[in-house]
Amino acid sequence: MARHSAGILLYRRTPEGIHVLLGHMGGPFWTRRDAGAWTVPKGEYGPDERPEDAARREFEEELGLPPPAGELLPLGEVRQSGGKTVAVWALHGDLDPDTVRPGTFELEWPRGSGTVRTFPELDRVGWFDLDRARGKLITAQRVFPDRLAARIV
Repeated sequence: MARHSAGILLYRRTPEGIHVLLGHMGGPFWTRRDAGAWTVPKGEYGPDERPEDAARREFEEELGLPPPAGELLPLGEVRQSGGKTVAVWALHGDLDPDTVRPGTFELEWPRGSGTVRTFPELDRVGWFDLDRARGKLITAQRVFPDRLAARIV
């Protein structure tokens, strides 16, 4: 069965330009990586849930904060290297990264050890201008800053 995720790319306007909020993927695989290790806050949904509703729900699950009120602007879909289709919406708003309380997941680590550990879904979040965001995002998601710029400029 095909896997689908939905997420929200939060953006704000600053004197220096447009900035977007990204999350650094948590867990042992991403600890020492920076470029290509950041993502739009997102998560999976099933056939019984509207993607837009899933995007709002996942924003709150991933960050521990509700998304700001406002209209979602569709930025389209991408297919990630693992085959998952990711739909993203832009939303204008602001939040303080220090207030984020990420959700967690469990993973046997080290693999094969029998020890299950808890890791944050996102181990940190930050605001980035569109150029920096492109370099931080995982490869498939690098189109979203450009799509955002085309929609709001």
